[in-house]
Amino acid sequence: MTPKIMRQLWSVVETAQTKTLLQLDDASLVQWLVKQTNTEALLEQKETDFLCDYIQSRLSLIRDLAYERQC
Repeated sequence: MTPKIMRQLWSVVETAQTKTLLQLDDASLVQWLVKQTNTEALLEQKETDFLCDYIQSRLSLIRDLAYERQC
C-alpha cells in the first residue's frame, strides 16, 4: 500500500462521524472505509485487498480513536 493511500485512509477515519465508526459491525466498517478511501484514490484490486486486510488489523485502533473523540 502506498503512503498516499494510507494517508487517505486515516484522513477518512479522522473526518468520519464517530457514530459511524462505532455503530457499524466489523465487516460493514471495513467495507465502508474501503469505499470512502476508494472514492479519493481509485484503487486497483490488489490495493483494495491489501487495504481490507490492513483495516481489519486496525479495527480496534480505529474504534478506540473514535471512542476518544466521543468523550
